Amino acid sequence: MRHPFRAVLAALALAALPALAQDTYKIDPVHSEISFKIRHLLAKTSGRFTKFSGTIKVDTADITKSSVEVSIDAASINTDNEGRDKHLRTPEFFDVEKYPTITFKSTAVKEVAKGKLEVTGDFTLHGVTKKITFPITNAGTQPGMKPGTVVAGFIDGAVTINRNDYGIKTYPGALGDDVAISLNIEAGK
Repeated sequence: MRHPFRAVLAALALAALPALAQDTYKIDPVHSEISFKIRHLLAKTSGRFTKFSGTIKVDTADITKSSVEVSIDAASINTDNEGRDKHLRTPEFFDVEKYPTITFKSTAVKEVAKGKLEVTGDFTLHGVTKKITFPITNAGTQPGMKPGTVVAGFIDGAVTINRNDYGIKTYPGALGDDVAISLNIEAGK
């Protein structure tokens, strides 16, 4: 025999739980950019990745409980030069057959000034994982283009890594060691 108040008791128990202040957003690759610059001889060459995905969880009550996870398809590298892109996919550089994804998983998020965040986490490139910190601006949220949707923006993210730290040591001198990575992310709830 079913207890007549079981549903009422379950509803009361759920109502007693603290409300979660965490919002989950999926990165919109159409309106986001993950790009880079590296020195080639005396000038700089830039590129971007065209296929990536990720989830951003923002805890509005306690930003330190927020998190970020991103996965980039290494083969989607695009420097607007088909021959160079093909070369960058080889074992001399990204070795996309062996290391098809580049990932970032946050371990800490902190607000260092109003709207200014530092996101620290494990960055894996070319099979090597290192801890890095991205300074990035929280541009806030607003209604999306479709009724009932919400978007969040995280812009002007920038960090510089040393490619040698990740085992990519091809053409020393001709190519710079430092790679400047830039992020501009729009994500939908």
